[in-house]
Amino acid sequence: MAVLKVRKYGDPVLRRRASEVGEITPEIRKLVDDMVETMYDEVGIGLAAPQVGIALRLVVIADDETRDVRPLVNPVIVDRSGERTAEEGCLSIPGIFALVNRAAWVRVEARDLDGQPVTIEGRDLLARVLQHEIDHIDGVLFIDRLDPLTRDRIKRKIKKEGLPEGTRHNAFAL
Repeated sequence: MAVLKVRKYGDPVLRRRASEVGEITPEIRKLVDDMVETMYDEVGIGLAAPQVGIALRLVVIADDETRDVRPLVNPVIVDRSGERTAEEGCLSIPGIFALVNRAAWVRVEARDLDGQPVTIEGRDLLARVLQHEIDHIDGVLFIDRLDPLTRDRIKRKIKKEGLPEGTRHNAFAL
């Protein structure tokens, strides 16, 4: 396994809609292993393939209690309900945290690494992680979910100060 470079805000791959994963090859399995290693190295609880420069619809999600990891191939949110506002950060936008409103509950359909269909229902933090990572494979960043005033303030700060290099997160980032 290898720790991959996490792409940062401004990298065009983060804004592209990722392509569907077709066959699950040994290369896809290795990518998943490397993504898990990278997520843990970065102290994250979720990571999408575009965040490591690969425009595929592939995410890894860590259970916030057991730290077991679930790879999801071609995940799609098929149902959602409720609303929750909570602070989010992102490995691709280090040092930036903001309150984001998301569904409190989601149902996601995907495939596992054996190509079998899986359904995950998530509440609260798991629902947030699933939505955040699926946004990544659609080319959407969490700051896009903010009100325009807050989003513009964050973008101006990034433009003026840049993103911190080599800093560890003091909270979980997705």
